[in-house]
Amino acid sequence: MADGKQILAEAKEKMNKSGDALRRALADIRAGRANASLLNSVKVEYYGVPTPLNQVASITIPEARQLLISPYDESLLGEIEKAIYASNLGLTPQNDGSAIRLVIPQLTEERRKELVKQVKAEQEKAKVAVRNVRREAMDDLKKGNKNGDFNDDEFHKLEDKVQKETDEGIKNLEKIADEKEKELLEG
Repeated sequence: MADGKQILAEAKEKMNKSGDALRRALADIRAGRANASLLNSVKVEYYGVPTPLNQVASITIPEARQLLISPYDESLLGEIEKAIYASNLGLTPQNDGSAIRLVIPQLTEERRKELVKQVKAEQEKAKVAVRNVRREAMDDLKKGNKNGDFNDDEFHKLEDKVQKETDEGIKNLEKIADEKEKELLEG
């Protein structure tokens, strides 16, 4: 037996996850400002095991456009440097013997526009995911209605609630993307 509230709760949870996924995807887009999440994808060889950089070093932001990577074990400096080059972030590490500095270059206007297009593409993927959740929820509601789990009035109320959640989910995605675009354009 389909429970309308359960279908609605699952749809809302999945839509929220789409927002979280969009945030993670946008965190990888460099905005001309120092942000430790830029290095989330960097893996360092540590005793033969690829280990996330943030587990072998502290990452701080001493200035608006600079990251400071201080390894817990100084013997890792060379490995960290190699990993940053291999990550294709377009950043040149500066090794001072005890830490590595990464200077984030100022973005050109052309590059900003490319990044905004990238943000819009990620936002569109997330919107498609939310719409797919809506479609699945609507299908579940239709099955429940067909099976007599709830009457037509309940069905239409639940349908409206699913649409309302979808609208809120998409509005949330737009807010997340707008914040990132603003960050990119302000630089």
